[in-house]
Amino acid sequence: MIALGIILLVIGLVAGISILWTIGVILVVIGAALWVLGSVGHAVGGRRHYW
Repeated sequence: MIALGIILLVIGLVAGISILWTIGVILVVIGAALWVLGSVGHAVGGRRHYW
């Protein structure tokens, strides 16, 4: 999810499409939050680790 967010950020910045940039930021933030929760041991979506 983080990788997809970064890809959308880059495409949005290069192409000048603000909606892609906004979606990219949202995906990066959500992906980072899930990664942190998974790394500290909390189950995310029924899994102990989130990749």
